[in-house]
Amino acid sequence: MMRAQDIISKKRDGASLSTEEINAFIQGFTNGDIPDYQASAWLMAVFFRGMDEKETAALTDSLARSGEMLEFAGMDKTVVDKHSTGGVGDKTTLILLPLLAAAGVAVAKMSGRGLGHTGGTIDKLSCIPGFRTDLTRTEFMALVRETGVAIMGQSPQMTPADGKLYSLRDVTATVDSIPLIASSVMSKKIAAGAQSIVLDVKTGSGAFMRNEDDAAELARVMVAIGRTLGRRTHALITSMDQPLGNTVGNHIEVLEALETLRGEGPADLTELCLELGAELLVVSGLKSENSDARELLLQLLTDGSALMAMRRLISAQGGDTAVVDHPEIMGTPKYRTVLHSTATGYLNRLDARIVGRSTVLLGAGREKKGDSIDLLAGIRLYKKLGDSVREGEPLAELFADVEDKLAPAAAQLVTAYGYGRPPEPRSIVLARIT
Repeated sequence: MMRAQDIISKKRDGASLSTEEINAFIQGFTNGDIPDYQASAWLMAVFFRGMDEKETAALTDSLARSGEMLEFAGMDKTVVDKHSTGGVGDKTTLILLPLLAAAGVAVAKMSGRGLGHTGGTIDKLSCIPGFRTDLTRTEFMALVRETGVAIMGQSPQMTPADGKLYSLRDVTATVDSIPLIASSVMSKKIAAGAQSIVLDVKTGSGAFMRNEDDAAELARVMVAIGRTLGRRTHALITSMDQPLGNTVGNHIEVLEALETLRGEGPADLTELCLELGAELLVVSGLKSENSDARELLLQLLTDGSALMAMRRLISAQGGDTAVVDHPEIMGTPKYRTVLHSTATGYLNRLDARIVGRSTVLLGAGREKKGDSIDLLAGIRLYKKLGDSVREGEPLAELFADVEDKLAPAAAQLVTAYGYGRPPEPRSIVLARIT
């Protein structure tokens, strides 16, 4: 019988754990035979000693198999999934799901709610009247098979070991470990049944991984996990130095996603959706060349096919499809205020993290799980990096349902901006890891 303390000491001393040892530890922790204090010691040992590629893949597989596993065998379409490491104004999932469905791949997506300065897709979709994300496992799989696309909230029955471990990582200062981050992310993707995966690993002021080298290392580890566990996996390193698109907040991001599905979205958001979508079509085998995939996706945006697929997705999950043509039925915030420029010049800084924190002050985000949020609160940006501005010109507009929240949020938002020479143009996709 393997003893937990022997596994802990082996990792503490820098040795590699076998697949059997990792499985025994995760299974013991999941069923309660290994207490939190031993799991905390093991996490700290991993934090300091790291894990090699084989160990990380074994940990991912063990976490995935700790609960329900979805299987889409026998489908005539490849089942794909996309994961973002979290950012500000990131509404790409709302656009990619119908866009990819229109292109002919099946998308099985599990998403979470927002926490801190980053938003959550499930919160955004809850702005659409009637839209259900609390699907059962059976309903979710049936929708993927029947309509080619479905999205649901993260199920507690899937990867329960990861949920238990993350709660400990949060209170033991072991969150910032690449093997632990990578295995946590990929275990959910593996358990959700995706055969091809594209990872959007963000870097910059508004990202979890602010340093580009760290983001690239995380991406490499996750791609290696996917390869080892039989999932075709690619990663894009993308910029999060400023918010994505022109909106931040739940309701207002849904509006921008619908604009983008009409082919009228902001350039940076449209570009990232085309890049991620093309990568998914290539990794799924539907297209062999990125350029051909982009051309197809652009056509689907401009000819109305993507928007029609959005109608089908909304209808299939119980939502009111009238929002596509009449988005005002989602509601209108009661109060608003405009933030004006304090200088003349070019914007050379727009700190995404500060913008995200400002939306939390407006009520659009959570400080901790379980907090209620104001779905109508948010920020519309009128100027982005490199734009010229004059003193007194509008920079952004803030929205909230509680008037007293506007002033403190505006006071914080103004600190996100910097003025000077225009920055060098930077591609939103910084690197590909395949």
